[in-house]
Amino acid sequence: MRASHILVSTLDELAEVKVRVHNNPGDFPDLARKYSKCPSGQNGGDLGEFGPGMMVKPFEDAVNSLYVGQISQPVQTQFGYHIIKRTG
Repeated sequence: MRASHILVSTLDELAEVKVRVHNNPGDFPDLARKYSKCPSGQNGGDLGEFGPGMMVKPFEDAVNSLYVGQISQPVQTQFGYHIIKRTG
């Protein structure tokens, strides 16, 4: 699997990012650079390739439910709130 994500800490941040991603899905990498709290944000949210069990279960389950190019609904983990784009 391969995915990018935007990680935020609060529901207020999530609401803003969700609207921006919905209105401009092609800007996902730029939005990740601007909003993501994860170090991957500097790379447009790209997490690279990963296999089963390498990500926390809610995140992995969300990626598995997406087709390549699709963007998830918000996913909550112990790290915060993610918006995920499956990229491979």
